[in-house]
Amino acid sequence: MNKPNSLKRVAMATMIGTAIEYFDNYIYTMAAVLVFNHQFFHAADPLSGQIAALSTLALTFIARPLGAVLFGHFGDRLGRKNTFVMSLLVMGISTVVIGLLPIYDSIGIWATILLCLCRIGQGIGLGGEWGGAALVAIENAPEGKRGWYGTFPQLGAPLGLLLANGVFLLITALFGQAAMTDWAWRIPFLSSFVLVAIGLYVRLKLTEAPIFLAALNKPKPKPKALPMMEVIVTHFKPFFLGMLICIAGYALFYIMIAFSQIYAKSTPTVSEAGYTMGLGFSPQIFTALLMCSAISLAITIAISGKYIDIVGRRIWLIWTTFGVAIFGLALPYFLDNGTTTSLFWFLMIGMGLIGMGYGPLASFLPELFPTHARYSGASLTYNISGLFGASVAAIITLPLNANYGLKGVGIYLTLNAVLSLIGLWFITETKDKHLA
Repeated sequence: MNKPNSLKRVAMATMIGTAIEYFDNYIYTMAAVLVFNHQFFHAADPLSGQIAALSTLALTFIARPLGAVLFGHFGDRLGRKNTFVMSLLVMGISTVVIGLLPIYDSIGIWATILLCLCRIGQGIGLGGEWGGAALVAIENAPEGKRGWYGTFPQLGAPLGLLLANGVFLLITALFGQAAMTDWAWRIPFLSSFVLVAIGLYVRLKLTEAPIFLAALNKPKPKPKALPMMEVIVTHFKPFFLGMLICIAGYALFYIMIAFSQIYAKSTPTVSEAGYTMGLGFSPQIFTALLMCSAISLAITIAISGKYIDIVGRRIWLIWTTFGVAIFGLALPYFLDNGTTTSLFWFLMIGMGLIGMGYGPLASFLPELFPTHARYSGASLTYNISGLFGASVAAIITLPLNANYGLKGVGIYLTLNAVLSLIGLWFITETKDKHLA
């Protein structure tokens, strides 16, 4: 008989994977903004180079549904633990390889192609990572504490952001900005190996949750070829509404870490349409402010986990998403100001809203699906919504700012929040649902 997983083991095993996910994603975003447009892309126009580099962010979100299908299938059929380990390996190896790639000046277009292939590898691993972490957390949770346990993987997000920003600040302080752009950017990617090794050590000690073992041994009809088919055909309504619910958070996150980073660090210029593009902050100031905002993210994730077990997931997310809609309309007032104080509050409030919306997802999305299709259902819902929320936001916000100003970016965010509110309006509460 399997020994039950302790609270500490569940927290560590689930948190470390999400920390690696956000560490990998954020070091890539920072490198895409500061380095990759020069090292892996050749473009005479700086804006087009930035868009090309940022567009590789979208590759991960295109690949993530594939990872959700692959790892979801084995996670639902064979078990959470081994699938959970494999997704971490695929994600981690892809990240480390990025740190070893030759640049455009060395091998030409092959550098760009290899970078894109690594991003696809990261995406496939990430597609199975979050769903596995969420399921291990809530399927091991005591009655009435699924929301709280579900925040364990989510708390890896601020940890990953703090580590990524801390590494970039330290490397810049030790070697200088010129070295960072030339070669030192590789260090964060290579250092991901340490996090992966820790994650593997913790995860290999996990045992399967009793809920999953009971579902695995329960007599049932012959399964369909893929659990994803059951998700799409039998559980289409929660799948579709769940995707809508996630979109606002994805859009907000990539506006916060990708668009605002470029806007804050770029030299102030005026676009052809007459809109300001850039605030001229140093990379060190922005990174320090973002590290402060990661604390806001952690606090609001933890708060959400405590209260959603009391008030419910749905009502908490409705009020949070309404806040995102208002924040979108207020976005120009924060960034037009151009002061350190206004940028600080922009990041603190934005990251706080992300935490309030992100915290409940690890319990809410898995609760929408039965145990035998839960890995596939939660993973597909989460990752396909990223394809429409995050990948589009990473590409569209720079042209929106150039053509319509910050007001255009803010309205785009508000429209995404409206889509999520529609999903929340039609979804049912899952707080008291029995997992079976």
